[in-house]
Amino acid sequence: MPVSVSLSIASQIIRVTSLNLCTDEYLLLLARPYEIASLSRLAGDRLDSVLWRRANGIASNSGDLESAISTRPTIVLTMSGGGKASAEIASRMGLRSIDLPTPQSPADVARNMERVAGLLGHPERARPWLQRFHKLSAARQAQLDAILLNQGGYSTGPDTLAGKWMKLAGLRQRPLPGGRATLEMMAIHPPSVVLLSNYRRRQASLGQRWLAHPLASPAGSKIVETDGRPWTCAGPIMLDEIDRLRARL
Repeated sequence: MPVSVSLSIASQIIRVTSLNLCTDEYLLLLARPYEIASLSRLAGDRLDSVLWRRANGIASNSGDLESAISTRPTIVLTMSGGGKASAEIASRMGLRSIDLPTPQSPADVARNMERVAGLLGHPERARPWLQRFHKLSAARQAQLDAILLNQGGYSTGPDTLAGKWMKLAGLRQRPLPGGRATLEMMAIHPPSVVLLSNYRRRQASLGQRWLAHPLASPAGSKIVETDGRPWTCAGPIMLDEIDRLRARL
C-alpha cells in the first residue's frame, strides 16, 4: 500500500468491522480494540477461536453488514467475495470495503497481514509476526510422513494451505483419496505421525467416535494432538501452533 494512502487512512477515524472468523483473526492480532467496530460472533466462541479472550467486550455481528451497521464502522473487512452483498451495501453507504484474497500458502497469509496492518495505518504492527514467519520459513525441517486427522477421518492434501503449514512444522501430509483416511488404511499403512485434531472433542458425534477408534491411533505412529481451531482458517494464528508442533516432533 502506498505511503500516501496509509497516511490518509491514518488521519481518519478507523473503525473496522470483520464479517467472518478468518478476517477476525487479522483484526484481533493487529488492531487496537477501539479500532474494531465489530467481529463475527464466532470470534468470541472459545470452541471456535483461539483468540476468544481478545474478543471480549467487542461487539459481534452475524456475518452480514446489516447486523454490524449499528456499530458505525468506517471499513468493512471480508474475504474472497464472501461479503459481496455487504460490499454493495457498504458502497451505497459510503463505507470502504476491503476483500482479502483467500490465502493459498503461508506466504499469502503474510501478505494479508501486511495489507491489514497498512489498512489500519500502522504497517509496523505486522513486523513482529513477519519476523517470526520468515525465521520459521528459513529453518529447514526433516519431512515426516504424516496424516492430519479430523472428525470422521477427514484430512487435507499436501498442496493445500493446511498441508503447506504442516510442511513448516516438518510434516509431509500424505495424499489421500478424497481427502479422507480410512481405519483400514491406518491399520495397514500407518503414517509416521498422526496429527490428531482436538476440534470440538467433547461434542458427541459419529465423527468423534471415528477418531476415538483404536485404529485411528496406530501403535506404530507418533500421536501428536493439535488444537483444531487454528486449522479452520489456517491463517496468522497458525504460527503459534507450528512452533508448538515443532517442539513436539
